[in-house]
Amino acid sequence: MMNVNERFVHLNNLGYRMAKRTSSSVSQRSILPRVDLREMMRQHIVDRGLAYMEQAQERRQLAQRGPAVAAAYRQQVAATLREYYADLPAGPHLPPPPVSPVSTFEQGEYRVENVVFESWPGWKINASVFVPSGTGPFPAVVFPCGHGPKTQETHQLPPAYFAKAGYIAVTFDSPMFGEKGEGNDHFRDGVRHYLIGRTSSRFFVADALRCIDYLETRTDADLSRGVAMTGVSGGGTTTLLCGALDDRVAVIGPSCCVTPAADLDIVQCYAGCPETHQFGRYAMGLDETDLLCASSPKPCLLMAGTLDTVFHIEDTRKLAEVAAAYYASEEAGDRFSFFADEAPHSYSLRQAREMARFLNRWLRGEPDRALPRGADKDVAPLADKELCCHSHSESHMRSLAISEADTLAGNRDRRPDIIRQAAAKVTGVTGEVALPESEIGPAFQVIAHDWHALMLRPEEGIELPATWLRLRGGTLFPAILHVDDRGRHRLLYKQELLTSAMGFIIGGESAAHLLTVDLRGWGDSVPGMYPYEMASWGGVDRYLAYASAALGDGIMAMRIRDALSSLAWLRSRPEVDGKRIIVTGCGAGSVVALHAAAIDGRVAGVVTWHGLSSFRHLLGEANYTCSADLFMPNVLRHYDLPDLAGSLPCPVHVCGMVDGSGQPAGDGELKLYRVLPNVQIDTEASSPQVAECIREMIASTAGG
Repeated sequence: MMNVNERFVHLNNLGYRMAKRTSSSVSQRSILPRVDLREMMRQHIVDRGLAYMEQAQERRQLAQRGPAVAAAYRQQVAATLREYYADLPAGPHLPPPPVSPVSTFEQGEYRVENVVFESWPGWKINASVFVPSGTGPFPAVVFPCGHGPKTQETHQLPPAYFAKAGYIAVTFDSPMFGEKGEGNDHFRDGVRHYLIGRTSSRFFVADALRCIDYLETRTDADLSRGVAMTGVSGGGTTTLLCGALDDRVAVIGPSCCVTPAADLDIVQCYAGCPETHQFGRYAMGLDETDLLCASSPKPCLLMAGTLDTVFHIEDTRKLAEVAAAYYASEEAGDRFSFFADEAPHSYSLRQAREMARFLNRWLRGEPDRALPRGADKDVAPLADKELCCHSHSESHMRSLAISEADTLAGNRDRRPDIIRQAAAKVTGVTGEVALPESEIGPAFQVIAHDWHALMLRPEEGIELPATWLRLRGGTLFPAILHVDDRGRHRLLYKQELLTSAMGFIIGGESAAHLLTVDLRGWGDSVPGMYPYEMASWGGVDRYLAYASAALGDGIMAMRIRDALSSLAWLRSRPEVDGKRIIVTGCGAGSVVALHAAAIDGRVAGVVTWHGLSSFRHLLGEANYTCSADLFMPNVLRHYDLPDLAGSLPCPVHVCGMVDGSGQPAGDGELKLYRVLPNVQIDTEASSPQVAECIREMIASTAGG
C-alpha cells in the first residue's frame, strides 16, 4: 500500500523525528515506539483513506464492463449522495419560492435583476439574475459562488458573459461571504453539523437547487432542455453535487475544484472544508473522480487553472484522464471535455467563453452559434451596489443546527441502556474490546509505587505511550485510569493533582494504582505540522476532524476505543481489583472518560474536571475555543453529555465544567446535571479539591 512518507518525502524535515536511542542504562526511560508517534495519526488516516480509494477505483473499473454495471454504479453514487442530502428544501416536488424583487440595473446587452427568496425557512438567497437583452426565452445557467462574495470579479464576470452570450444566469452569495456572513462561517459553523449527523454542504446545494426552482417561475427562462450549472472552487463542488442529485441539471462545468481525493485530501493532508468531508464519504468510496464519472453521460466541461496553487494542475489532469476514459467507455466520449486555462485559482473569462461554447452545443443544441465579439475588457465589473439585495437572514448555519439539535433532544429516548448502546454505536464499538498488545518496562521504585514505562498497541500502526504506577505492598488494590488531552504526565509533575489522588507519599486507604495514557493524537503523539496548515483555514485539529469524519470514524471515537483498550489492559492486571477501577479525565479527556465508562458499564466511578458541559452548548457558542475534533459526528442524534453521565451505573463527580468558550458553565447547564441522582457537581476544580474527590470515590468502593 502507498505510504504517506513515500509520497510526501519532501516533508521529512518538518515536525518531529524520533531520535535514535543508544543508551539502555536508564531503566525508567520511555519505551521506544515502533512507529514515528508524530506521524502516527496522519499515517493511520492516510492508509485507511487510500485503502478506501483503491476500492473505489476497482468499482469504477468494474463499472466500465457494460451498460448494466455502469447504471448500477451511477445509481449507487447517487444513492450515497441522497443519504447526505435528504429533505432538502428545494426541488420540483416543492411549490415555487415567493420572490421579493429588489432592484434592476440596465447594462446595455443585458440587465441585472436583484431578487430575494428562501431555501431554508428564514434563510435568504440574495440572487443576482443576469438577463440578456431581447424577448427570450433564454436557456439558463446557475452559477454558485465559491469562497468569496458574488461581487468578486471571478463570480460576477462569468454570469455577465453568459448573459451576453444569450443565457439567463443566476449567481448568489455562498455561506460566510457577502450578505450571508453572520453565523455562516463554513469552517467554524460548518463543523457544528457533524454533531447532528448532517453535512454543512447541504446549505450550498439547497441554495443552488432552489435557484432552479426560481428559474422555473420565469417566463423568459427556457428550461425545456434542462439547466446548466457551473462554478469555481466551492461553487464547482456544488455544481458536481447538484449534477448528481437533480436531473434538471443537464450540463455541468466545475472549475478549479477537484483532484483525486487520494492526492490532495489524503496524501497531501489538505484539511479543506468540512462540507467536502461528509461523514463516511471515504468509507463509501466516494472520490471526486466518482462525482465526475457517475455524471456520465451528462455533458461535463472540467476546467482548471495551470497556475492554481491549491488544486495542482498535474493532479487535475490525472483526474481528467480517468473521467475521459470512463465517458468513452460509455460511448459518451464527446460529452466530456477538459480545459486547462493559464490562470490561477479563479474562473476567468476564457473559461466563461469555453463554457458558453460547450453550452451552445449541449444545452442550446446550436454548436455553430457565434460567441460574443469583443475583448475581455468589454465585460466590466459592476459596482457592489448593483448586485446588493439588502437581504438579512433570520436563520444561519448555527441557528439551524441548534434548531435541529433541539428537535432531536425532544424526541430522545433517555433510558440508560439505550443511551449506553447508542454511545457504543456512535464510537464504533461492537462487542467486547480486545486486550491490546503491550510492552512494559522494568520497575523503578518511587516511594510507595513502582514506575513502569508502558506502550499499548490497540491496533496495527497505533501506539499509546503510557505510564503505569503500581502500588507496592500487596495485591488487589484499586486503580485509576486517567486520560488528559494535554499529556499523560502533566498532572504528575511536581506532585500535582494525580500524585495526590493516587496516594503518592501520603498512602492511606484511598491509595491506588494509576495508569495514565496518551491517547492517539494527544501527548507524545500530537501530530507535527504539515504545509497546508499554514493557511488560516487549516490546522492539525481541523485536519483530524475532517479526515477522520470522512473515514466514517471520528477521531474522538478512536480515542474512546483507545481508552477502552487501556481499561481492558488495566482490568487484566492481577494486582488490580477490577471492581474498584475509577476513570478520570480532564479537558477533552472528560468526554472520553464518560464514554468509556458508559460503554464498559463496569467501572466503580468517574471523576471529570474542566470538561465540556454539553455538546448542545457547543453548538450555540458563537466563539467556541475548543478543538475542531471535539465535534463528534452523529452524537446529538442519540444523546448529549448529561444524558451520558446520567446513564452510568456508577457515581459520577464533575468539577468545574466549562461551556463552549472555555468559561465556567452557567446555571442552565448545571441544572441538567443536578437532576441526575448518580451525579455530584462542584463548580470549582482546584487541584486539591479534585484530588480529594478522587480519593473519596476510591475509598467509597472499599468492600464493594
